[in-house]
Amino acid sequence: MSLEDQLKNLFPDHIPEKEPAKPAKSAIWLQDDPIICKYEKRKGKPITILEGYNGADSDFKKLAKDLKTKLSVGGSFKDGKIIIQGDYRDKIMEMLMAKGFKVKRVGG
Repeated sequence: MSLEDQLKNLFPDHIPEKEPAKPAKSAIWLQDDPIICKYEKRKGKPITILEGYNGADSDFKKLAKDLKTKLSVGGSFKDGKIIIQGDYRDKIMEMLMAKGFKVKRVGG
């Protein structure tokens, strides 16, 4: 017997209140300015660079880790920029827009 059934047996006249669903709050600070998504080649290998985030570095590091995990690629966070190995501009832009960021594509 589930907990709800037990409570209904104990309090048959009680009508449970339904709480309104709260929107999920983003753990990362969202900014008004767009994040710039660039494509470059370094030593012949393609990389995607994200820059222009003016929030806390710790939030940008969390975002970098999340992107690297979801894309299953390597990368790093240096000098206020996220560097992702490979050309993943389209996928990264979709993921950032889904999180509520504005993204601007630069270069190619």
